[in-house]
Amino acid sequence: MITFIIWIIGVVLTVKAALEIWKLNVDSVKKLVVIVVLVLTSWIGLAVYYLLAKDRLEGWLK
Repeated sequence: MITFIIWIIGVVLTVKAALEIWKLNVDSVKKLVVIVVLVLTSWIGLAVYYLLAKDRLEGWLK
């Protein structure tokens, strides 16, 4: 049961991060690549996004 809850939390955070990335004012291809990398890297990608890249990502992609 606890693993299912952790999985749901991961899915919710991934969808939230993907929506935040999609709202950035950069090229759609770059946004899509970042979202795919985020989904493929699972928890590590979420940690990097929320701890390091969230505020800097738009500048990095321009």
